[in-house]
Amino acid sequence: MLEEDMGLSKEIANLLTEHNYQCDVVGNVKDAQYYFDIRNYDLLLLAWPSSTPQTRLNVISEIKKVTPKTSVIVISERLDKESEIEALRSGADDYIRKPLDNEVLLVRIEAKLRFGASNIIEIEDLIINPEEEKIIYQNNEIELKGKPFEVLTHLAMHKDQIVSKEQLLDAIWEEPELVTPNVIEVAINQIRQKMDKPLNITTIETVRRRGYRFCFPKKID
Repeated sequence: MLEEDMGLSKEIANLLTEHNYQCDVVGNVKDAQYYFDIRNYDLLLLAWPSSTPQTRLNVISEIKKVTPKTSVIVISERLDKESEIEALRSGADDYIRKPLDNEVLLVRIEAKLRFGASNIIEIEDLIINPEEEKIIYQNNEIELKGKPFEVLTHLAMHKDQIVSKEQLLDAIWEEPELVTPNVIEVAINQIRQKMDKPLNITTIETVRRRGYRFCFPKKID
């Protein structure tokens, strides 16, 4: 959630937590972009205050360019029809006026998560289903669960981008400060042993001193 009003953001965050949603809160666009670089989100609540210029809406296209399946709900005290139209034309999936009604907000979020775009990743013969923790390659299910699955999924969602160990830790582990970067190496090794080697493919390549990159489809020579 991107909301400058700290009191309101705390209130919404508490509401979402009470209804079993996980929520990160930021107060500016730069921090929002940082979180989207290291984590995967199903939905963004984007505040558009009347004092903030229309350029605030540019963040929608920037985020959807990287994670097109993320839904965006704009929340704003702007009551005019033109602002709502502008937000929707900028790529927002919904527009809710302030003051917010908690019940309406929850229903709108639920609807977007229920009817939003699927998070299933399909690349040639490879299918990764994050919701069901399932991987299928050439119609055969691959046995890869837990943190290795999450690492593979995160890298696949950021295909062609180099992702550092620190970014993977922040995105996947709830308390990254309590684990060492070696757990990433262990997860990558399990992916290569349980998936790449038996299937004669390469899904992840190591970029020296920088991190890892999802590179499928790439046959092993």
